[in-house]
Amino acid sequence: MVEKLKIAENWLPRYTGTQIDEFGDTILLTNFKDYVTAFAEKFDVEVKGEGKPMQSATNKDGLSIINFGIGSPNAALIMDLLTAKNPKGGVLFLGKCGGLKDASEIGNFILPIAAIRGEGTSNDYFPPEVPALPSFKLHKFISEKIVEAECDYRTGVIYTTNRRLWEHDKVFLKKLKKSTAIGIDMEVATIFIAGHYNEIARGALLLVSDVPTTPEGVKTEASDKKVTSEWSQKHLDIGIKAMTEIGKSGEKIKHFRY
Repeated sequence: MVEKLKIAENWLPRYTGTQIDEFGDTILLTNFKDYVTAFAEKFDVEVKGEGKPMQSATNKDGLSIINFGIGSPNAALIMDLLTAKNPKGGVLFLGKCGGLKDASEIGNFILPIAAIRGEGTSNDYFPPEVPALPSFKLHKFISEKIVEAECDYRTGVIYTTNRRLWEHDKVFLKKLKKSTAIGIDMEVATIFIAGHYNEIARGALLLVSDVPTTPEGVKTEASDKKVTSEWSQKHLDIGIKAMTEIGKSGEKIKHFRY
């Protein structure tokens, strides 16, 4: 196997326990096994890939959800592997982020307009000066579904980093403040850049789970459970509705080559 597509076609089932033709044409990505379980229970479908690095489920409407794990290398991996499926309806990442502004309170949704490439992984796809952007038409559609769900949301730039334990680092905190980012995560920039590289329409809907720039706002096991119990179902429901309707509408989201 020396061709990228051949490798992806072999590895996608190997990592997920799901055959390529069993995936839908629209994809939800997440870091959380609980989201996959909730999706499977909602549609009474099987969770596949137990014991594999990535678990997934697919409903009768042709919508799949995949838990790809945590971090930018895993985000790049799943975006590369999805070239084996070439999801025509696009990919939406349902993740959590830390809020960096007073306006990004816990429980709010963020629809990023761009991401700062602080993770390094994306440099393997494009030079650093290439911006990490979502597919605008996909985000426009998702924003309408958020409003229909009577939820509020913020827009802004997300800072994506490979560092997980940085809250103690005052130099890094100053860097974040200067970036003017609204939130920080570990995957968004990678998904946007790898999606651009692989010609896959992509977007992200983030749930603010903590405010890590304050000592009392650093995420703990207890605080994360509270966020999950109060807001994760709404997060998942919006993602399901948005991507289901995109799939049914058949509206093409074009990827322009440069």
